[in-house]
Amino acid sequence: MCWIEQSIHGNFPEFDCLVDRLIELALEEDLGPGDVTTQALIAPDRKGAAQIRARESLVVAGLPVAHRVFQKLDSQVQFFSVALEGQEVTPGSILAQVRGPLAAILTAERTALNFLMHLSGIATYTRKMVNAVSGFPTTIVDTRKTTPGWRALEKYAVRVGGGTNHRFGLFDGVLIKNNHLAAVGSLPEAVRLAREKSHHLLKIEVEVTSLAELEEALTAGADIIMLDNMDEATLARAVALTAGRALLEASGSMTPERLPNVAATGVNLISMGALTHSAPAVDIHLRVVG
Repeated sequence: MCWIEQSIHGNFPEFDCLVDRLIELALEEDLGPGDVTTQALIAPDRKGAAQIRARESLVVAGLPVAHRVFQKLDSQVQFFSVALEGQEVTPGSILAQVRGPLAAILTAERTALNFLMHLSGIATYTRKMVNAVSGFPTTIVDTRKTTPGWRALEKYAVRVGGGTNHRFGLFDGVLIKNNHLAAVGSLPEAVRLAREKSHHLLKIEVEVTSLAELEEALTAGADIIMLDNMDEATLARAVALTAGRALLEASGSMTPERLPNVAATGVNLISMGALTHSAPAVDIHLRVVG
């Protein structure tokens, strides 16, 4: 039976089942036939307590997932969140307290921390990017450049960090990119086919690399236009040419230093694959305290 945790539901009903499957795979990978160290040192009936603490400043994400890791291993383990999802904490802050069978706590430790460190890293990096464009009406969005199998959780962490999700997969939005255009032969024809064969709730986005292609996409009636690897001057011209006829998404070569300048051009969205593929894990540890 799949775990149901309202606070981390994604935008599709299978979210919790995917998270459970990922946790099970991670535990199987680490535990194998048994934790030989803990089995040798810790009596099965011994109880204990531990604290999970931040070793650096970070944005918390993944506490419900860490909780589930301990529960998967032993339902008698109690997990008490001290911090909130999305909360900014300082070094030394207690994120959670864990109590129960000590053997289970020690065996689940690394898997729980791996989830927590990675997801908090994404949330922390995303928050930094969102803060970089504060004051501008620009939204920071992620991409499909995610760790295979981790997409639901990584996109969740982006939301916790204050970012917004782009399409989840190939099924929930039309995005016509350069290879599609090469295969079809023309941008107007690609948009026409997409409009004809997609249901009315799907938005149609087209990737363009020049202002000439932007004009084509606008004439074809694209809902969203991705401005790929354009400099700030060209982005500003694209905004003026579009004049609100479509949403504009700037993409490619985005850095924290560049983001304010890109946002100042007036684009609606800035997409960053780095939110999920390059965010560094943060330092979080668990210590037995009793």
